[in-house]
Amino acid sequence: MRLLVANRGEIARRIFRTCEEMGIGTVAVFSEADREAPFVSDADLAVSLGGHSAAESYLRGDAIVEAALRVGADAVHPGYGFLAEDAGFAEAVIGAGLTWVGPPPRAMELMGDKLAAKELMARAGVPVLSGVLPEEASGIGFPAMVKAAAGGGGRGMRVVRSGEELPSAVESARREAEAAFGDPRVFLEPLVVDPRHIEVQIMADVHGNTVALFERECSIQRRHQKIVEEAPSPFVDAGLRRRLSEAAVAAARAVGYVGAGTVEFLVAGDGEFWFLEMNTRLQVEHPVTEEITGLDLVRLQIEAARGEDLSERLEGVSARGHAIEARIYAEDPGAGFLPTAGRMHRFRLAAPGIRVETGVESGDEIGVHYDPMLAKVVAWAPARSEAAARLSRALRRAEIHGPFTNRDLLVRVLEHPEFLAGRTDTGFLDRHSPAELGRPLPTESEERLAAVAAALSAQAGRRESAQVLSTIPSGWRNNPSQLQVVDLVGARGEMRVGYSLSGGVVVEVDSERVPVTALSECGPSRVGLEVDGVLGFYRVNRVGDTHYVDGPAGLSVLVQKDRYPAPGGPEQSGSLQAPMPGRVVEVASAQGDEVEKGQVLVVMEAMKMEHGLRAPHAGRVASVLAAPGEQVESGQVLVVMAE
Repeated sequence: MRLLVANRGEIARRIFRTCEEMGIGTVAVFSEADREAPFVSDADLAVSLGGHSAAESYLRGDAIVEAALRVGADAVHPGYGFLAEDAGFAEAVIGAGLTWVGPPPRAMELMGDKLAAKELMARAGVPVLSGVLPEEASGIGFPAMVKAAAGGGGRGMRVVRSGEELPSAVESARREAEAAFGDPRVFLEPLVVDPRHIEVQIMADVHGNTVALFERECSIQRRHQKIVEEAPSPFVDAGLRRRLSEAAVAAARAVGYVGAGTVEFLVAGDGEFWFLEMNTRLQVEHPVTEEITGLDLVRLQIEAARGEDLSERLEGVSARGHAIEARIYAEDPGAGFLPTAGRMHRFRLAAPGIRVETGVESGDEIGVHYDPMLAKVVAWAPARSEAAARLSRALRRAEIHGPFTNRDLLVRVLEHPEFLAGRTDTGFLDRHSPAELGRPLPTESEERLAAVAAALSAQAGRRESAQVLSTIPSGWRNNPSQLQVVDLVGARGEMRVGYSLSGGVVVEVDSERVPVTALSECGPSRVGLEVDGVLGFYRVNRVGDTHYVDGPAGLSVLVQKDRYPAPGGPEQSGSLQAPMPGRVVEVASAQGDEVEKGQVLVVMEAMKMEHGLRAPHAGRVASVLAAPGEQVESGQVLVVMAE
């Protein structure tokens, strides 16, 4: 058997891993943007789809089917996202004589239209919230939620608190839904304030076996997208678990479901719940279910697609321990979760007892064409508190050098008293802002020690690479008169580090002595500093003039100043710059407009999401340098404002 994965990144690699264990040949498809991506070389064969954007590649169902036939594939697995919930694509795969590793197209069609799915679920006895078209908004009132009729993953969702906000929210949601799913339809439903988001994993075969494989808690979200998931939910007791499971199984049977799927619910604090949607595919967070059950959901998907009877595998499955997953994204929580891009100089996440699912390796370029998720990191332990501690420690010790990520935010969520007490809901990140939970500045003393480690590792690197006299200590003189110095810029500003290793260790920062009593180790990539009898180790990765220093207090990023800087001019005053490469979808300001601080002036699309760029201060728009549809680069000036 040979299986083609109609997807990319970490989910493609995850499916390939199970195929390898089952002795199944593998085929990757890739865009030109992904030609050098790790998942491409993981497969036995790979076929180019051309283009860079999703529309030019992973959303081209005809090209994917043609690729499968060209290389003699027997089956197609869609992963998640892109065409995974497209009934037309499933029909095309089956029509070409290939095995579709997913549910029947009719089931996908019924659940793919969320308005129709609500009606179907209500008839099946599953609790639902009413849903209406935007022009019928008066039927449900405000606040309300605008949602895409197709797809999922938080795309095409907007909160609307008044009728005045409705037109712009609907238009924005439609654009985002069209870009993500190729379907601009949206609807409205009542907004349930700060509920829990709990979902049930189901598995079914063609022989009538349909089982619920426990629930997952997915309430920690930003922009309606999950970032921390766990199984089981700390909120769900045996009675609620039974009711949720029965509703999920009823939902699956109502559409004749086969394969792996997830039924999602909104759950209120009193235990009342409502059907949210059914994801007719494998979920991003499926590893936490695998960790507590010992099942391989991808294997079960393949076996169900082959028509095998799964009753023996699924009978009497029990849950053991607790699993928590954190999603690492290339984004800046402190800047409204704007995606980031660039070279990932180092990406190391290995830790004892930790499962890592990733499509990224050190040296990869993080682009702007696809979702910014870099990895899923999963910890299992007998108890929830231990799983949280393991995951937090693994994230703290990870080496992630390059584009800014949400790693520090995840650590602080996992260590937050409310999370540890199981008090999580979808409003968690509204109550606890990124400023509170995001990356903390290192203390002055922590950054000074990181700067010392950076300076000493740099000198060790120079000694190691010296062509002559490499054994002479750095800075050695017959008559030493002054310290060697290096100027570094960190989160707390500029520092001048002075040091001498001749006849002992002497270290100063800004002419103030640092009490380093000994160096237990001093190499280009690792430095051991003993300060007042306490030894700490620092891992240093130098990329050009930037030093990434992972020490006992976490990551410090220090940039070495050029001793002889070239003259240059300041940035244009009052300019609003593109924070990343992307496409301008709307210009909401014109020359001469008087605007307030925080007002949206330009809307950009990057990494499958829309991002509003806001006025940095109140004033007048002096000029607009961007147009709808224009592709812009990071740092490009889009709007110039006057005070």
